[in-house]
Amino acid sequence: MLRALLDSGVVDEIYCNRSTTARYGREVGEAVRSWDAVRAFSDDGIRRTDRRHRDGTVAVDTREGWDDEGESGGRWQDHCEAYFDREPAERPDALPDNPVESTTSVTAVEDRYDVDPEKSDVPRGGTMAGNERLSAFCDRISEYPNVVSPPAAAAERSSRLSPYLAFGALSVRQVHRAVESAPDCRGTSMYRSRLFWNRHYTQKLADWPGWTDRAVNPVMRGLFRDEHDPELVAAWKEGRTGFPMVDAAMRALVETGYINFRMRAMVASVFHYVFREWWRRGADFMYCHLIDADPAINYTQWQSQCNLTGVHPVRIYDPAKQVREYDPDGEFVREYVPEVAPLPDAHLAQPEKAPLAVQEEAGVRIGEDYPRPVVDFERRAAETRARYADLTDRAEEALSDARVRRRGSFSNRRREGGAGADESDSDEATGGGQSSLDEF
Repeated sequence: MLRALLDSGVVDEIYCNRSTTARYGREVGEAVRSWDAVRAFSDDGIRRTDRRHRDGTVAVDTREGWDDEGESGGRWQDHCEAYFDREPAERPDALPDNPVESTTSVTAVEDRYDVDPEKSDVPRGGTMAGNERLSAFCDRISEYPNVVSPPAAAAERSSRLSPYLAFGALSVRQVHRAVESAPDCRGTSMYRSRLFWNRHYTQKLADWPGWTDRAVNPVMRGLFRDEHDPELVAAWKEGRTGFPMVDAAMRALVETGYINFRMRAMVASVFHYVFREWWRRGADFMYCHLIDADPAINYTQWQSQCNLTGVHPVRIYDPAKQVREYDPDGEFVREYVPEVAPLPDAHLAQPEKAPLAVQEEAGVRIGEDYPRPVVDFERRAAETRARYADLTDRAEEALSDARVRRRGSFSNRRREGGAGADESDSDEATGGGQSSLDEF
């Protein structure tokens, strides 16, 4: 359609914003930008270069400031800060008349197609709704540190701005400027950090679009791919694994299209490390259901959580521990796993360990009303840690290749935390610790 408008002379130029994506979307974007009459804008804090190796890896170090001509432009974190501080483009007072005649209207589209969301509790779309939500969040930003990790609290009182960012109804810079104007508190600094992480992972995908398809570290490619168990995958997707926190998170994902970052990290950890499934099957399923689906966030986080980079710790989230620490009163579990709702709070983390007398009194029979755990968590976790330990030397050797390191935009520093690190450690996915800009 765009090509036809140009070829027929209906329009003489096309203006568009440049996005960072992968797979077919990236191919389409590159094709359109190659046309002479197309002008693409990219004022989004991301450094882009066309100097690449044949595998798609950038051939210059965008993290250290090398631009497309090979000239240094300063460190990436300085570049990103400058983007946040820079005044946005002014809104024009008026636009020329649209030369393209159209009989299409929003009402006509709604009449012809079913546009009702398949998910429940989907936020109202659009820039106006996004600005209203942003303003309301800034008013309560001091609550943010306490609500970001508990899944029920996050769904109700965290920013919930990610869909507006994913669809472009709000820009990252716009949100940053609003947060900067909010009262200074720990919540303000934490959320600013989240926005830098957003740009950080988007830069990673811009540097190497392969993040969505194959492991960054070649030693990790195809890990667990041949150990596929369709029944385990189905149990994970449908929320019937016997691990209440996993099941609640997966049912919430499918029903609402949203779970907070801690739950995303937990279900990814269980899928890959405990069920020993190939990461792409899980990552694609999550991306399909998220209403805030962003390839730069979803796939880089999956690879990082599954340590397909060779530099992150093997962090295996214990679902029972997540219930005890982040849903102690069972608010989240009871909402999405009503089968176990009658059980006392103390048994929601591991219903299979509830004495038969307790099950009888609650009217819940584990193994009948709700499944027992589909795998032995502790045994599987231990076996996976051992398997990763066997791969450590080869993964480290692969990282000595500058091209492999550049795919992930890794700094020269290694993250602290060994193979036995667990989910209690601070990491970027959960907002557990405040990061300095030097971390980017």
